[in-house]
Amino acid sequence: MAWFSRKDKNISTDASKKDIPSGLWTKCPSCSEIQYKPELEKTFFVCSHCSHHFRMTPNFYFDLLVDSGSSVEIFNKIKSVDHLEFQAEKKYSSQLTTAIEKTGKNDAISCVEAKVDKKDVILGVMNFSFIGGSMGSAVGEIVARCIDVAREKKKPFILICSSGGARMQESALSLMQLAKTSSKLARFSKNGGLYIVLIADPTTGGISASIAMLGDVILAEPNALICFAGPRVIKQTIGQDLPEGFQKSEFLLKKGFIDEIVHRKDLKRKLTVLMRLLLKKNE
Repeated sequence: MAWFSRKDKNISTDASKKDIPSGLWTKCPSCSEIQYKPELEKTFFVCSHCSHHFRMTPNFYFDLLVDSGSSVEIFNKIKSVDHLEFQAEKKYSSQLTTAIEKTGKNDAISCVEAKVDKKDVILGVMNFSFIGGSMGSAVGEIVARCIDVAREKKKPFILICSSGGARMQESALSLMQLAKTSSKLARFSKNGGLYIVLIADPTTGGISASIAMLGDVILAEPNALICFAGPRVIKQTIGQDLPEGFQKSEFLLKKGFIDEIVHRKDLKRKLTVLMRLLLKKNE
């Protein structure tokens, strides 16, 4: 008999495995600690060991920021259409169907009229889980309409960005949204509107070159990737190693591109203080 053979035949090897549900654990990409997902949700996806900020979907941001019972979702029926009948490895129409089924959302942004610490706001949250949070014609239209509502009702517009940029499957239709939303924001600003941006990980491409950088106040979460072209692309292009932390929010803060880095647990309080100060100034 081999030395590793089990002596007690009555001991089951399956008992410890059968009751463990899959998908309940995840590893922190920063400190490699194993996280229990239900506990991670309680901290709004901030690692309890190293404070790494995991990516978070719109509904959790609404739970974090919005006063209970005060929110009404707006423009949630708008969805993208495959006008160009784009096809690469998969049809764009199939990608949209998969993303809708995966996220339960019609596109890569969710918006609400709500109160944040009793202040009326229009709040939009981009969803990286939906085709990388990319901006197509539907996302651009939703952002534009939110800006219009904020201007008409004289409410602050708060946008949380997490996006890979323009949606390449929509070609020029997508790129047009960058100009459209930027021009809407210019009109909003001219009319005295308050626009606050929170940049979450990752915010890249056309979004980082437009609406993410046009806020009256630009906040960012810790260690968020913020760039137009990613560090890997730049390194491959110039053939040189990049500075440590290049294009992270801490690096951009030192260079003056953003105003402040805010821990998720402090975000609601920070927004409240900013609105109290800046809205009073505009009165």
